[in-house]
Amino acid sequence: MTMTLSITDISTLDDGRLRVELEALLEDAVNSGASVGYHAPLAPHWKRAFWDGVAGLLSGGAHHLLIARGPDGDLLGSVQLALCTKPNGAHRAEVQKLLVFTHHRRRGVARSLMAAVEETARGLERSLLVLDTLKGDRGEPFYEATGWQRAGLIPGYTVEADGAFHDTVLFYKTL
Repeated sequence: MTMTLSITDISTLDDGRLRVELEALLEDAVNSGASVGYHAPLAPHWKRAFWDGVAGLLSGGAHHLLIARGPDGDLLGSVQLALCTKPNGAHRAEVQKLLVFTHHRRRGVARSLMAAVEETARGLERSLLVLDTLKGDRGEPFYEATGWQRAGLIPGYTVEADGAFHDTVLFYKTL
């Protein structure tokens, strides 16, 4: 089942309500096992530090944060686009941190966010996107199903909550 939603490219994180929503989104993702750099339970200072970092990146202009809201105005999810700023990479960008609240998954939110981030990249004249995900994570088959190509695997890239090293899978998509 898909839902009607609106997607907005956010340029600043000055809105206190949005910050609270985004912190809750990150906490939900981490607590549900998403490999986004943190382990559950997520301490409040990590939530603030994460979004403070994103706010700093947004101010530089080479980073985009897209958020999805439902018909009632509730935050459903977000995704980020990091533009390469080097002269030899002006055609590429990295998709980062696709997050969807657990109670809104399997409703087309992630697909809509990915379509929007790809459209944003096209509008910024980016023709190559890359991303990575934990091997075996639910994102892996999702990215394959949405037209991303597997580029390779990096063994032992991350240490997860179980204390073990885990592999990450690299993907790319030509627009």
